[in-house]
Amino acid sequence: MKLDILVMAAHPDDAEMSTGGTIASAIAKGNKVGIVDFTRGELGTRGTPEIRAAEAAAASQILNVSVRENLGFRDGFFKNDEEHQMQLIAAIRRYQPEIVLANAIEDRHPDHGKAAAIAVDACFLSGLRMIQTHDFDGTIQQAWRPKALYHYIQDRFIIPDLVVDISNYWNLKEASIRAYKSQFYDPNSKEPESYLTSPEFLEFLKARSQEMGHKIGAKFGEGYTKTKMIGVNDLFNLI
Repeated sequence: MKLDILVMAAHPDDAEMSTGGTIASAIAKGNKVGIVDFTRGELGTRGTPEIRAAEAAAASQILNVSVRENLGFRDGFFKNDEEHQMQLIAAIRRYQPEIVLANAIEDRHPDHGKAAAIAVDACFLSGLRMIQTHDFDGTIQQAWRPKALYHYIQDRFIIPDLVVDISNYWNLKEASIRAYKSQFYDPNSKEPESYLTSPEFLEFLKARSQEMGHKIGAKFGEGYTKTKMIGVNDLFNLI
């Protein structure tokens, strides 16, 4: 399945928390969007990999993404090495995205920065025809390099290079986040408290989107950093 946008995420729920509004907006405009999760989130304080897989499926349905795949990397311990790059290259070639959205280049969770680095390297290497990969059915894949790679902003604030207006899609974004019931605030939960489980964390996510939106004169926004200079051929496309 060819995608317009492929979202890469170190953990299930990374995509929804940081780029859920962009996903919803792109799909509403007729684009095909997919998500590739790197790990099953098995080191999370709450829930299990099975629970998180079910929650990811529910969130995907809310956002109406075209496909979601989990690469099964080891949570907390995956590396930016050949083994992991090759798996990601195969995913890039499988979906042939025009645009890739990847984890923050630096963040509170070390997996996020590692995932960002793997994304950068795999997007470049995927365009080299001498690297051979195979699809699930054994078919040799064709080289493919996305036209653009942007990194979403997660826990730690990073000054964005561009901001996407998600004002009309905040409610969908929030619903997709709340699909991860095991991970966020639940006054009836008997599981241990974590960084994500306070009601203040969801308030922070909303405030962050409002702050990003404010930068471009919108109610809600999502910020991204670039890996290379952004060029336009029409100044009137800017807002």
